[in-house]
Amino acid sequence: MSGVPILIAGLRFATGGITILDGVDATLPGTGITALVGPNGAGKSVLLRLVDDLLAPSAGTIRIGLPGAPPVRRAFVFQRPGFVRASAARNVALALAPLHLRRRERDARTAAALARAGLEGRGGEPATRLSGGEQQRLALSRAWATQPDLLLLDEPTANLDPTATERVERMIAAIAEAGTKVVLVSHNLGQVARLADDILVLSAGRAVEHGPTRQVISRPSTPEARAYLTGELPWTSFAAAC
Repeated sequence: MSGVPILIAGLRFATGGITILDGVDATLPGTGITALVGPNGAGKSVLLRLVDDLLAPSAGTIRIGLPGAPPVRRAFVFQRPGFVRASAARNVALALAPLHLRRRERDARTAAALARAGLEGRGGEPATRLSGGEQQRLALSRAWATQPDLLLLDEPTANLDPTATERVERMIAAIAEAGTKVVLVSHNLGQVARLADDILVLSAGRAVEHGPTRQVISRPSTPEARAYLTGELPWTSFAAAC
């Protein structure tokens, strides 16, 4: 297994007396796009935050990357990305600051990030005044500029119209094709069918099914996965999206 595999064993997370994840076991491949799906409250976003060390598990382990390999560089893009009250270019440059780049390289990466986001010539505009789709593209491109090994996305197109969603999906696919491992939380099963190489289905805090996208879509092997997938989208149209 190459790239940035993610090994999850006996993962449990509880807070305020409520158990959100209850013994999750999964091995995510080190390359491509993995989609985390399941009903509301299944624990998808919590699992994503645990992978990024934004939360600490109550029990169990997460091992990211190969033994003996350098530390994995991670980036996280939220459903509603945050920006400081500064220009789009400044927001990208601030994300690059921890890398201690020479000014020329920092400026080059910032310009490339704006171009990838389709914001050439608009780097001086306040990031907070961009449209929702532009902000999400900027957030993705900002994360990409840091050259992460692992990119974690939490519902990146939840509030976007179809045109904006399509542009964001193209960027996500390009990031994965460039070699970054992507883990994506999405309720948009059409999007999952278009983008994901494999699907991990969560239900009531447990991983109930994991496999290649086509296999999980066409032949879900557990009642929980079958109920979720067929309940969210008519079977024929979802299968056709693949």
